Amino acid sequence: MAEEEKILKEAKKLPWEDRLAHKNWKVRNEANVDLAFVCDSITDPKDPRLRDFGHLFRKTVADSNAPVQEKALEALVAFLKAADADAGRYAKEVCDAIAAKCLTGRPKTVQKAQDALLLWVELEAVDVFLDTLEKAIKNKVAKAVVPAVDVMFLALSEFGSKIIPPKRILKMLPELFDHQDQNVRASAKGVTIELCRWIGKDPVKSILFEKMRDTMKKELEAELANVSGGAKPSRKIRSEQDKEPEAEACSDVVGNGPTEEPVADAPQEIDEYDLMDPVDILTPLEKSGFWEGVKATKWLERKEAVAELTKLASTKKIAPGDFSEICRTLKKLITDVNLAVAVEAIQAIGNLARGLRTHFSASSRFMLPVLLEKLKEKKPTVAEALTQTLQAMYKAGCLSLVDIIEDVKTAVKNKVPLVRSLTLNWLTFCLETSNKALILKAHKEYVPLCMECLNDGTPDVRDAAFSALAAIAKSVGMRPLERSLEKLDDVRRKKLSEMIASSGGESASTSSVQSSVGGTATVNSEAPVVRKSAASMLSGKRPALSAPASKKAGTAKTGGNKKDAAARNESSKTVEPPEDVEPAEMGLEEIENRLGSLVKTETISQLKSSVWKERLEATLSLKEEIEGLQELDKSVEILVRLLCAVPGWNDKNVQVQQQVIEIITFISSTAAKFPKKCVVLCITGASERVADIKTRASAMKCLTAFCEAVGPGFVFERLYKIMNGHKNPKVLSEGLLWMVSAVDDFGVSLLKLKDLIDFCKDVGLQSSAAATRNATIKLLGALHKFVGPDIKGFLNDVKPALISALDTEYEKNPFEGTVAPKRVVKTSVSTPTSGGGLDSLPREDISGKITPELVKGFESPDWKMRLESIEAVNKILEEANKRIQPTGTGELFGGLRGRLLDSNKNLVMQTLTTIGGVASAMGPTVEKASKGILSDVLKCLGDNKKHMRECTLAALDLWLGAVHLDKMIPYVIIALTDGKMGAEGRKDLFDWLTKQLAGLSDFVDAIHLLKPASTAMTDKSADVRKAAEGCISEIVRVSGQETLEKNIKNIQGPALALVLEKVRPGFVQEPFESSKATAGPVSKGVSKVSKSTSNGTLKQGNRSRALPTKGSRPDQITSVHDIAIQSQSLLNTKDSNKEDRERLVVRRIKFEELRPEQIQDLENDMMKYFREDLQKRLMSPDFKKQVDGLEILQKALPSLSKDIIEVLDILLRWFVLQLCKSNTTCLLKVLEFLPELFNTLKDEEYCLTEAEAAIFLPCLAEKLGHNIEKVREKMRELMKQIIQAYSVAKTYPYILEGLRSKNNRTRIECTDLIGYLLETCGTEISGLLKYLNMVASLTAERDGELRKAALNTMATGYKILGDDIWRYVGKLTEAQKSMLDDRFKWKVKEMEKRREGRPGDARAALRRSVRDNGPEVAEQSGDVSQTVPGPLFSRQNYGISEQIPERNPVPRTITGVNGPADWNEALDIIMFGSPEQSVEGMKVVCHELAQASNDPEESAIDELVKDADGLVSCLANKVAKTFDVSLKGASSRSCKYVLNTLMQTFQNKKLAHAVKEGTLESLITELLLWLLDERVPRMEDGSQLLKALNVLMLKILDNADRTSSFVVLISLLHPLDPSRWPSPATAEVYAVRNQKFSDLVVKCLIKLTKLLQSTIYEVELDRLLQSIHVYLQELGMEEIRRRAGADDKPLRMVKTVLHELVKLRGAAIKGHLSLIPIDMRPQPIILAYIDLNLETLAAARMLTSTGPVGQTHWTDSTANNPSPPANSADVQLKQELGAIFKKIGDKQTSTIGLYDLYHITKSYPKVDIFSQLQNASEAFRTYIRDGLAQVEKNAAAGRTPSSLPLSTPPPSSLSLPSPDIPSLDVKPLMNPKSDSYADDMRGSNINPGTLDAIRERMRTMQLATSGNVESVSKPLMPTSDNVPMDEQNIPPSQMGAETPHPHPQQVVLPMDEKALSGLQARMERLKGGSLEHM
Repeated sequence: MAEEEKILKEAKKLPWEDRLAHKNWKVRNEANVDLAFVCDSITDPKDPRLRDFGHLFRKTVADSNAPVQEKALEALVAFLKAADADAGRYAKEVCDAIAAKCLTGRPKTVQKAQDALLLWVELEAVDVFLDTLEKAIKNKVAKAVVPAVDVMFLALSEFGSKIIPPKRILKMLPELFDHQDQNVRASAKGVTIELCRWIGKDPVKSILFEKMRDTMKKELEAELANVSGGAKPSRKIRSEQDKEPEAEACSDVVGNGPTEEPVADAPQEIDEYDLMDPVDILTPLEKSGFWEGVKATKWLERKEAVAELTKLASTKKIAPGDFSEICRTLKKLITDVNLAVAVEAIQAIGNLARGLRTHFSASSRFMLPVLLEKLKEKKPTVAEALTQTLQAMYKAGCLSLVDIIEDVKTAVKNKVPLVRSLTLNWLTFCLETSNKALILKAHKEYVPLCMECLNDGTPDVRDAAFSALAAIAKSVGMRPLERSLEKLDDVRRKKLSEMIASSGGESASTSSVQSSVGGTATVNSEAPVVRKSAASMLSGKRPALSAPASKKAGTAKTGGNKKDAAARNESSKTVEPPEDVEPAEMGLEEIENRLGSLVKTETISQLKSSVWKERLEATLSLKEEIEGLQELDKSVEILVRLLCAVPGWNDKNVQVQQQVIEIITFISSTAAKFPKKCVVLCITGASERVADIKTRASAMKCLTAFCEAVGPGFVFERLYKIMNGHKNPKVLSEGLLWMVSAVDDFGVSLLKLKDLIDFCKDVGLQSSAAATRNATIKLLGALHKFVGPDIKGFLNDVKPALISALDTEYEKNPFEGTVAPKRVVKTSVSTPTSGGGLDSLPREDISGKITPELVKGFESPDWKMRLESIEAVNKILEEANKRIQPTGTGELFGGLRGRLLDSNKNLVMQTLTTIGGVASAMGPTVEKASKGILSDVLKCLGDNKKHMRECTLAALDLWLGAVHLDKMIPYVIIALTDGKMGAEGRKDLFDWLTKQLAGLSDFVDAIHLLKPASTAMTDKSADVRKAAEGCISEIVRVSGQETLEKNIKNIQGPALALVLEKVRPGFVQEPFESSKATAGPVSKGVSKVSKSTSNGTLKQGNRSRALPTKGSRPDQITSVHDIAIQSQSLLNTKDSNKEDRERLVVRRIKFEELRPEQIQDLENDMMKYFREDLQKRLMSPDFKKQVDGLEILQKALPSLSKDIIEVLDILLRWFVLQLCKSNTTCLLKVLEFLPELFNTLKDEEYCLTEAEAAIFLPCLAEKLGHNIEKVREKMRELMKQIIQAYSVAKTYPYILEGLRSKNNRTRIECTDLIGYLLETCGTEISGLLKYLNMVASLTAERDGELRKAALNTMATGYKILGDDIWRYVGKLTEAQKSMLDDRFKWKVKEMEKRREGRPGDARAALRRSVRDNGPEVAEQSGDVSQTVPGPLFSRQNYGISEQIPERNPVPRTITGVNGPADWNEALDIIMFGSPEQSVEGMKVVCHELAQASNDPEESAIDELVKDADGLVSCLANKVAKTFDVSLKGASSRSCKYVLNTLMQTFQNKKLAHAVKEGTLESLITELLLWLLDERVPRMEDGSQLLKALNVLMLKILDNADRTSSFVVLISLLHPLDPSRWPSPATAEVYAVRNQKFSDLVVKCLIKLTKLLQSTIYEVELDRLLQSIHVYLQELGMEEIRRRAGADDKPLRMVKTVLHELVKLRGAAIKGHLSLIPIDMRPQPIILAYIDLNLETLAAARMLTSTGPVGQTHWTDSTANNPSPPANSADVQLKQELGAIFKKIGDKQTSTIGLYDLYHITKSYPKVDIFSQLQNASEAFRTYIRDGLAQVEKNAAAGRTPSSLPLSTPPPSSLSLPSPDIPSLDVKPLMNPKSDSYADDMRGSNINPGTLDAIRERMRTMQLATSGNVESVSKPLMPTSDNVPMDEQNIPPSQMGAETPHPHPQQVVLPMDEKALSGLQARMERLKGGSLEHM
């Protein structure tokens, strides 16, 4: 026992989690008892301990030990009684655990589990409760199902159907009725009976009985017969308990008076329609053949088709859809000649109206005239059907009284009496079933109509009219009929009065219901609670109502009962019917009678006078009389009526009008209550007076007075109708301007914003009058000030021009948040919306759009259907302007939750995006509506795909924008403790938390994250540990020291030391280590500093000033005042408390723009501590005064150093404000002052505090990338100065943050600064090296300047670290590593030149120094570089780049006195210097190029080749800059130099060939553009520049790579983007320019094409053909045909190039199609052009035919062609050699012929060429032998036939016939009768398209190319062909002019080596199955 007690005692010291999970059950038991005790002792539901306990119960209630489980449930009940609705976040997991583990236990356990579940309902977790029951009733154990059904029954009986939605229960019951266990069925019956008590028997029967078995129906019918009366909830949810005490507790105080609520004898009215699921009838209707049937000629078929529709539409609820075509068809069938068909159609319309309700409104209005016209039919069946349908349409809400006015007017004038009478009968039905407000709105239209019908000649019509009038009187009283009754004779008046009296008597009796059972309503709270079960309802005895289970209800205090009772009595007395706003008509005579002696008779008679002076005098006297009235309130209406009658609103005299307006304004502002009907009487006239400039001011004041009297909402609603329909456009425009002032005065809290925005959008912005549109824009701008940028979502469909104007107006009216209105309404207004801010905008109810089809689509097996459902939700959000209500979104969240587990990851990511969108659109209510979906969202962080985790974090960001972080913390804790989440997910989640916490200054709830973060400190993953460490630092910062000390006992391990370190006194947050990833604003609503604050002062608007001293004082100060001020000290630091100010500073690494409130705080601080004149100057909007203020400070700086240190934080905040501004003068002054300031601080030996650094350094680091070079230089020097004054280790985090800036210049400067830190401060600074990977990653950036800066910095690091630097570069691509390696090699060379040793020597020296002198030497000042001699760390040649980026700021010291020192420095100067500076660099480059060209060994050129592309790229960029500068008036010297440098570069063929295709395209484009620029001739030496441009272009075409030149020029045939042209112009000018540009490109192509015959072997034909193919495909056949007809030059040029290629290569051109997808369908256009050219050239005998003309088969196909002859290869080679010898014999083509022969010898090494020339002369053979030797030598040297023409022509005549070539026993390469690849297969029986066929063809070609040595009779050519040749001495020879061919019809040109390799490449792709269309 002692041991056990010891265990229990020790266990009490453990945390709650450990105690509740202890292995000893007694420890767990005792822990649950203690937990229940603690919860019982908590009285405040906001107690933070409740948050700690909430997550514990999901495990405790599932304890395996029954007694422990019972105690756990008791603790849970105590917790739920103490908690509030916030505990609902834990509901899902706890309820699921209860349903799984507690409902099958002991009876007490079950009872306590049920109590707990009911308490969750009390805490408003109803959806979670019902979700749990849905799972519980599916349990296979019946014993667990019965308690679940019982708790469902208890919840319904105690809380009622308002809290427990009957629809959810009705869905669960059918499954229970079919349960195999009778106890479950009995319980289900009990729930059904209880449901009937709440919603009535009929809805339950109609929904459930059709799903029951017959026996069950009979049993239930018998039980339902005993059900009578209604039900009343005996228990309230917690929020209602807090609002009002229980009625039972107040009954003693009320006494015998009437109770607050009468006893409900009838069940709650619930529309059965809302309980039904909609049914889709359109799909089955389509399948039934409806459309064919209604068009049939036989009436019976038509009737059957419509009957099918009637049957389908008889369902109680029809799913909405497109019924427009059906309605058009039914409208025709109403007038069908066969009455049976017509009746069926009418009945179908009625059924559709009942099933669709409001969704059928438009169709109902469409068909109403035809239905009313059809009333003329006398057949009873037709009349009955029409009556029922019309009544159904109105009852279902398809029509309203306002909608049917015009149709009823038309029908009652019908010539058929039956139509008139039945229409009036239907109108009577509509009036009887309408509410009072609707009748009040429409009675003015119907009363005259009915009065007119009383005179009808038909008695039925008259009786129907009497009935209609009686219905109006019954609803709204006799007042609307008083004037009309006066016109009736006595008989009719008497009859109407009798009918009205008889109809009104019935309703009067219902008002006398007394609550006779008031005493019985009191429930004894001390009586034992009788637990009911669902089955007990079947006994026939109804148990007494149980007392509420709420703890608070039972212990309600009686002290407040009297006040509550009095308040209720008072509220019951003040309940009044809605005010009648429609004034009845009243004549002047009646007005005079009612006035009596109130107004003098003379005054009234003068008001009627036609003389305006008399009327004016009368109005003045009337005004005096009204001002003297004592009881004005009683006479308000009659006085207003008098003024509206005489002189009236149409008086012609302006003075009289003004007096009338002023009188009415006085009455409305003075009277205690100004009726709305008076506003209605006056508002039309007042709005018209606003349009008149003479009365505008008075009328606007009058309207404002109306708003103060009745509220602006009512006035605005009335004005919408008046302004919209008024003929005078001024009424609309000036009325809108008044609305602007009204919104400014009253705010938006009393307006219906949706109506106002719709009015502006539909009326104001659509107006043709500019004044109206401008006024509307101003009104929307005024709204923006109150509701913020969300208003833009309601105006997306406005024209772009208007949106632009609106944006400008929004900037003038920035969002100010919730602002108190200037004016208030005197009386309470009954229709307010929310009060200002974002939530004042309306949110749309989307429950109607969440259809069953949409929800069903989420579960579809087809992923496309699931995706469509997700996209449909996004569309719904867009339509709702991304502002929705939570109503009816339960099923939506359920569907989305299922998609989070989808097997298709893309769908999961799409779902995450949608969930974030829904959360953002729903706002704070998403937490309760989402059913805990956030936990499933967080699980997606466990995915190993980075993109998935990024989507999850994005969804979390959107969720956080809707709810506060404290609502998300419980879900985050669960996710962090989930063992299934991977390391990456936990790391990302910790980083996200760190980021969010960094934006908060105080957040106590963050302490709950401390334990999971502490646990993560021991994680295996280093990344997780590091992220957790950063998160802990933020948790400690925002939690506060007091909270930490309370919770520190629960922390263990490494986290404990970290927390203790942070908690020590004087702690401030460590920079960057813990919050380097922090970013983002505190909340979504906080906006950046707007333009109104750009000058340093915040525009206050209507806001009161923070300090009284800043009142409006005169600008000019008297001289005495000046003297008094100047006698004071500049700075008043007497009351300064710098520590308190610094404690408020948010220590962020990332810079954020100053917010308006921060600027206001700065202004207040400066007013406190700065002299008045200095403060005014510094905060002045005039930059000159700011400069004056700085000069004052600058002069006083030496004498005020101590005081300045005290207010340094304020000064630094002011400097930040100035750095953010665009005024350069003030900025330069600031940058002049700051170095002096920091020098002063250095002299005072003062070091910046962390708070001061956090104020200033983020801004300085961000603004380093200023767009002005001078400013950048000053900032760069300032930062270096600060680095010296402030700790380097504390400065570099801010510099590293600059690497993340969006400004590339900032990133470049920060990269350079890191290099500076490395070079001047050493690398042993803690933590610096590990961030080199951030610098290394920048080498992958697209911006060339940034890459260069990164490479320079890495080179500096390499200089110091040596090869150790590779340890710090992180993960890089091979390309990046290559760039770094090249740069490091260059650095080694530089160091060798400058004799700086080897890379890494400095680091080794440092280590030796530390080793020899001890570590203390290096650590004396925290700067280890002091132990190393200066030269080891000197930063020389910093910024020089071997790679050529696009731009980078170069320090001024880059050039010495004598210009650049070497090639690399020259390149940098060219790139980054100004045009004049770059001239010096170009001089060096030209000198280097000239020297390299003179080098006979060409080694220097080889060295420069690798820089050639970079040089040309640099110069190409420089062309535009130099020309632009020269165009502005500068000298053209730099233009000449840049063109000359390019000329020298392209004069060398090796350098020209090294230029890459992209660079060449950029250069050619630039040169051609400037050739065409019309401004160039007007420049200095413009003609010379044009000539230089021409010559340079020709040189490029001569020496650049031919293939690249062709490809670039063909690509430039497309029209250029307008942005590429040097100067802007109109569209027409651009078209002309593009035409000229294309002509210039065509000329270049012509030059290249002319030389193609001699340069064809320099061209990569495959690449050239590909570019032609791409050009043609992009045009397309239609465009090609169009252009061909227009004689388009670019297209013609491309065809010419292709023709020349085909002409030169013949059929062998087909072997160069490896880069063209010839198998694509349709076939590439180029193939058709190649075939066409082959045919044309063959026909012109310019080409030897290679097959049947017209052959166009380019794909593999098989034909029944005869096999090729055995000697086809012999014939092919023989014909080829013959053609070549013919070329050699012609002096024009001899060179190309020799090159062809050389390629033949390489392709067929076994063939002896000279054995074929036995019959030729010796001279010819010698010529060929020497020529081949020379060609081989040229080929080895890289020279081509174009550059080396033979000096001696071949022999001019041949005396011998062509050589007789012996037969070759070699297999053919190609079918001689084919020019396509397909024909290669025709010689064999291999099926084309198969892999075997392809392999056989490849084998055949390989045999052909390699040659079969055994099958050749003798060697065809010598093994050695390296024969010397003397080019100058070629002996003459003779040879026949023609070569006879044995098979002329089968001649084939052979494929050369490139063609063969292209074909082989294609075959390889085919074999691998990888051939794709390009």
